[in-house]
Amino acid sequence: MSTSDLAHLSDSLFTLAIAVYSVALVSFCGEYAFGRKGRVGQTVSARSSATTTPAVERAMAEVGAPRGGSTSTGTRADDAEPREPRSADPSAEHARRTNGALASTFGRAGITICILGALLHAVSISLRGAAVDRVPWGNMYEFASVVGLVGVLSFLAVLIRQPRLRYLGVFVLFPVLVVMFLAGTVLYARANQLVPALHSYWLAIHVSAAATGTGILMVSAVATGLYLIRTRFDRLQAAGRQDIPFPVSLGRRLPLPDSLDRMAYRTAAFAFPIYTFGIICGAIWAEAAWGRYWGWDPKETWAFISWVVYAAYLHARATAGWRGKKAAWINVFGFASMIFNFFVVNIVVSGLHSYAGLN
Repeated sequence: MSTSDLAHLSDSLFTLAIAVYSVALVSFCGEYAFGRKGRVGQTVSARSSATTTPAVERAMAEVGAPRGGSTSTGTRADDAEPREPRSADPSAEHARRTNGALASTFGRAGITICILGALLHAVSISLRGAAVDRVPWGNMYEFASVVGLVGVLSFLAVLIRQPRLRYLGVFVLFPVLVVMFLAGTVLYARANQLVPALHSYWLAIHVSAAATGTGILMVSAVATGLYLIRTRFDRLQAAGRQDIPFPVSLGRRLPLPDSLDRMAYRTAAFAFPIYTFGIICGAIWAEAAWGRYWGWDPKETWAFISWVVYAAYLHARATAGWRGKKAAWINVFGFASMIFNFFVVNIVVSGLHSYAGLN
């Protein structure tokens, strides 16, 4: 098979992966829509009528315990969900069971389809590398494709420990599809060789670490955004608001804030050393290519800004006075700075890292 045939097949599989991810997104939407209301914790009104305190109630909900009851020793807090009381109305109980079975079917189908999309996506990236005879992340199109794949794989990895969160795939796949759509349209570049400055083994090390860290941090940013939505929803409902606006109304079926906050923190804590390693490798490569480790090039500067923000986020999560909403906004700002670095600095600002691959 010729180089052009490999490149064409890679592009076709990339488009097919987008289509498969879209079907998975619809499946996750089905699980989100038909899932039991009980899985996201008791409502504020229900908590207010309980005899236990809100703190105890939330702790019980986190481990799936009924009010006033004991928890099962085999239940993990990350996976459990609150139990929904059975209805005395047989028709209502039948509808609840039907919706639960339908949601479970949608969820399992979403996972299967998502894995298929990830396989197609990975083959597309591999064929791109075979077509150009190099690592397939030498321009913005290729980098964005790798970031999207890492984001999907990171979410699937989270589900190994927290399978109850699979319906959150609707919120993870949406930004992945946006990134892939932009990669295939605005950022698309033909399969060509790199400029001489990028002919180095450091490309495989430095850029792969940056892409991996960015993809995992995207999942962390999604979890943080959902955490802010859920906490805002809880506050409005506690205040008696009935007309809760979109997108805050999405918080009705989201997991408890602690679960989302924990997911955001763990993924960020895992990605931060990888991203740090990428920056260090970039500095070593810069010294070999340009004779200095750091020159405050726009790309270097914004990468350092993003690193400082995420370091502040991890420090804030370890500081009692900055946990919760304050730390969450730091995480949001950190990912926003990475998006600015990728799109604005790469496309608009001129510098030594102007290798976007755009015409």
